[in-house]
Amino acid sequence: MVGGLGVRVTQLADALGDAGIRTELYFVGAPDALASEARSASVRLRRWCQWISRHHPGGVYDGELEKIRDYATSVPPAVCAEIVAPARNRGERTLIFGEDWQIAPAMIQLDSDLRRWGLRENATLLWNANNTYGFQTIDWKKLTAAARITAVSKYMKFELAQQGVASLVIPNGIPVHLLSAYDASAVRKLRSAFTAKHVLLKVGRFDPDKNWLQAIDALADMRAAGRDAALIVRGGEQPYRSVVFERAKLRGLKVARIAPSSGTPKEVARELRGLDADVVEIASFLPDATLYALYGAVDAVLANSGREPFGLVGLEVMASRGIPVCGSTGEDYARPFDNAIVCDTDDPRELVAYLDLLFADSDVSDRIRKSARATAQRYTWPSVLKVIEAKLAF
Repeated sequence: MVGGLGVRVTQLADALGDAGIRTELYFVGAPDALASEARSASVRLRRWCQWISRHHPGGVYDGELEKIRDYATSVPPAVCAEIVAPARNRGERTLIFGEDWQIAPAMIQLDSDLRRWGLRENATLLWNANNTYGFQTIDWKKLTAAARITAVSKYMKFELAQQGVASLVIPNGIPVHLLSAYDASAVRKLRSAFTAKHVLLKVGRFDPDKNWLQAIDALADMRAAGRDAALIVRGGEQPYRSVVFERAKLRGLKVARIAPSSGTPKEVARELRGLDADVVEIASFLPDATLYALYGAVDAVLANSGREPFGLVGLEVMASRGIPVCGSTGEDYARPFDNAIVCDTDDPRELVAYLDLLFADSDVSDRIRKSARATAQRYTWPSVLKVIEAKLAF
């Protein structure tokens, strides 16, 4: 799984399967894995473009344009023959989701193939926009003629409107099990390892859109004002990483880097304990269990993106009994100082002001955590499936 889109389509497929709907997930897959594999009784993985992936070992985005072209020409006839035609013979209808710009050509071709096979009346096609990436490559006239357009948030609905495209909003979701994944023992271990009185966490790729410099400058301003605060970060190896840590050094912040081998809460706590640093970078993979425990252990999680089409991390933080600091673009679920902290600008002074309010009053912190968890319960995948069902009625 790569990024938020990988998480979304996998969890959506699982949610559909759990609801008893036979589900096939077609995606660009690793060349050494099975081309067709049962994920559960109702969900089958269909790894595609494997012959191209064999020549591009750098990951799913390596050779991306070749994969898009191959996917667009080879998946539609397979779906017609193997999915839609048999479903019609059983007296069933097929619902087909296409996710993001890479799949737009395949959706246009699928509409054409279904018509040629006499199957178009037996399938509902939805194409979903998760981001504006690749919008400039899309033939909007053909895509809107081929499929009903959906958006992952009101922000993305607005972005589609700029293209002259009307859309229905179907939000992201989180797995139900995440609500019961809170590990109080792991949270206590991590909290006991924190040296600073107030600890923040920021997780995401190193990209200007994520407002990393706002986080760094806010921490530096708080430290300069005498507040005992620290920041834990988990990013990646993107080029922008050097910009972030250069800013930290320029602002006089002490930076440390740890790389726990297993990434368990116990090991991460051991690495953090007694560490004399303002910014600690975790440079190795963290299992979900550890990540969710960190969400619950820190004072706030900085998901303060300047431009965020949805913001799945914020919901995961809420489910983990944490406090998300969101931006104010696609995070439709975030309500300022009710279930989250919401920044409207990239000004570090705004972030400092809100964190000061949070640090000063434990009642505020407790209220936000409680309200945030209640919000997460409303955004589980079964709840999202009810939204999809209602939209399909239209």
